[in-house]
Amino acid sequence: MVSVRTQKRSPGNHRGDRPRQPFVRPILGSVVAEQLGQLDSPVPQFVLLDPCPEGNEFKGFKAGNWAGWLGAEYGPVRAGGEYAIPDLLRPETLSEVDHTDREALRKFLSRKFENDQRSEADASYNAAFERVKGIMSCAPLFDMEQLPEKDRQRYGGGAFSQYVLQARHLIENGSTFVMVANGMPWDNHVFQHEMHQMLVPELDNVLFQLVTDLTDRGMLEDTLVIAMGEFGRSPWMNEARGRDHFPNAWSLAMAGAGIKPGVVFGATDEFGAEVVEGQVDNRRLFATIFSALGIDPHEEYDLPGLPTFQRVEEDAAPIAELLV
Repeated sequence: MVSVRTQKRSPGNHRGDRPRQPFVRPILGSVVAEQLGQLDSPVPQFVLLDPCPEGNEFKGFKAGNWAGWLGAEYGPVRAGGEYAIPDLLRPETLSEVDHTDREALRKFLSRKFENDQRSEADASYNAAFERVKGIMSCAPLFDMEQLPEKDRQRYGGGAFSQYVLQARHLIENGSTFVMVANGMPWDNHVFQHEMHQMLVPELDNVLFQLVTDLTDRGMLEDTLVIAMGEFGRSPWMNEARGRDHFPNAWSLAMAGAGIKPGVVFGATDEFGAEVVEGQVDNRRLFATIFSALGIDPHEEYDLPGLPTFQRVEEDAAPIAELLV
C-alpha cells in the first residue's frame, strides 16, 4: 500500500466543496462507471454499501443526484441495513410471461412519453427501470449467505467488515466501482481513544484480508483500493476526550492498479497539524486516482449551454511519485 500523509482541503465539513452551479458534478464512482464500466451488464457498475443508510446526517446527501449530467444509469445502486436488497424476486403469483408482457408495455409507453416530451428526467427514469431489471437477474450477488462462511469469519462479524467482503464479491462478478461507507463510528467528537480501540483493529484486518484476497486472485493489478475519509481528526483532544474535524493535514491509503507500492508521500510538522512538504488537495488526489486507472484527468466536458471544463480542473497534476 501507499500512504499520503499531506491531504489538505477546505471547508472542514462532511460535504466538502459546494456544487458548482448550475450543474452537479458527477461523483467519482459515476465517472469511473461511465469510463470503465459495461452499461449492458446486468451487474450494477456503481454500488454503495452502507451499514446505516437511515441513521446519520448523510441521508440527504446519499439521496442526491450523484451521477450529475452523466445520467441516472451511472448513479449508484444503494444497499444498506440488510445485506440483501429486498423485493428483487418476481412474486410467485406473477408468471414469467405476464411479467415479460408488463415490462414490454411499460417500456413502450415510457419510451413514447420520453420521446414526446423530450425530457432528460424521463430518460433517467427509464434508465432506472432498466437497472432494476438487471439487478433482479443478479440478486444472489447481494445475498451474504451465498458466500463461504470461512470468508465471512476471516473478514470479521461487523457490518463494515461484511460489506467489504461483499464489495470484493461484486468486483469479482462484474461491478466496476464499489464504495463501502463506515462514516459515523469514525466521527469521534467524544471518547476518541475508546472508539479507536474497536475501529482500528477492524480496519487493519479488513484491509489485510481484502488486499490479500485480490492478490491471491490475480486481481490487485487491475483493482484500485482506496481507504480514506473526507478529512482527518484534530491532533489535540477536546473537552469530551474526542477529536474534532481537521482538514488541514490528514492521511489516506491506496493500493493496487497503477500505484507504486510502499511509497510514503509528504510530511507534516511534529504535531501533525500543518503540511510542510508535498501538500495534496482534492484536485491532485482525483488526478492521481484517474491517472492510476488510465482515465485522462484533464479530458474536457462540453455540455450544451455551459462553459467547457475539465474532468479535474485547474490543470491539477497527479502525484507522480505514487504512479507506476
